[in-house]
Amino acid sequence: MTIAEIDERNATGSLHGLRVLDFSTTIAGPHCTRMLADVGAEVIKIEAVDGETMRIRPPVRNGCSSLFGQLNAGKKSIVLDLKSPEALEVVLHLVKSVDILVENFRPGVMRRLKLDYSSVQPFNPKLVCCSISGYGQSGPSAELPAYAPVIHAASGYDMAHLAYQPGRNRPDYCGIYHADVLTGVYAFGAISAALYQRTLTGKGQHIDVSMLESMLTLTPTEVQAAQFHLPPPSRPMFGPVETADGYVMVAIASEKTFQGLVRAAGRPEWIGDSRFAKYADRRRYWTELMDGVEDWSKTVTTEKCLRDLAEYGVPCSAYRTVAEAMADPQLVHRGALAEVEDDGGPFKVVNLPFRMSGAKVAAGARAPALGEHTREVLGEAGFSESQIEGVIGKP
Repeated sequence: MTIAEIDERNATGSLHGLRVLDFSTTIAGPHCTRMLADVGAEVIKIEAVDGETMRIRPPVRNGCSSLFGQLNAGKKSIVLDLKSPEALEVVLHLVKSVDILVENFRPGVMRRLKLDYSSVQPFNPKLVCCSISGYGQSGPSAELPAYAPVIHAASGYDMAHLAYQPGRNRPDYCGIYHADVLTGVYAFGAISAALYQRTLTGKGQHIDVSMLESMLTLTPTEVQAAQFHLPPPSRPMFGPVETADGYVMVAIASEKTFQGLVRAAGRPEWIGDSRFAKYADRRRYWTELMDGVEDWSKTVTTEKCLRDLAEYGVPCSAYRTVAEAMADPQLVHRGALAEVEDDGGPFKVVNLPFRMSGAKVAAGARAPALGEHTREVLGEAGFSESQIEGVIGKP
């Protein structure tokens, strides 16, 4: 049975029936709540009258950001002026009927709005409240401003990455926000765990997720090397090998793949070479090993290099652009991309990277316009048209 057939058979998400109040902005929080929406939760995104900042992030088509759409597909958008007492009353009313609240303001903001966990928990003891922040909700750094690139630097990740770039001493520029996406995933996992615990205890709880600590989990080898001396190999163990027309990534992590590599390179005698006999030996003579491999790889095209390596079961890949990766037949088979629509037209987003045999996992078909669901959500909650007008705020 194909992935598409499984999704068609299971029309219900695993979190169907759960409601989420989403106060989050930018990437980390919205990524988490998009995951919740993809597995069936009703996510109500609360925005100010001028909308959250990602609505103007490129690419923008006909006034709509597809990046915002990727992060917020399948959610409902309502507009509230959180500075008004009337809007606070609306939120507290909604809190009574939701299961999860997610926010990623700087610590202290929700408390000043009187929407922190201790303030809202009496209205709904079963509420699972998740706070995402740069450094955590308490401690000497808690209230420092933090965005993903800052956290990459603060966590040691950037310098750890730099250590694998021979001959370089300036840290890389940042354009990919690992900390945001990773922390959003940890928040999703923590919320799922808290929901299970709620089925046992009947009680909700507050979850405090730190971007700094999330990033540290990406460097397990470096965390240990920081405590116990680990001499680096003379050449980083995972990197590109040059071909006649490009580069190929080769990853050798076992005896079997080492033997496959040297056979593909036409050097089977190296299997018995004392320099490469054991893992520790290979680490010491890694430069000699990979220089020898490149003596072969430089004489063949990338296509032939990949073909020869695959014949011997060596993990490898060409270096692809994101556009090239998106066209991979494997991703097409998996249904990894979904078409979503907003007021600017259709575009593709990445589905969650897991499938469930008993539940639907899929991006919502639409990314909401600003305030698109305000009257629907508040009307269903019992508010009159005049009350709704009073809490939306003015641009």
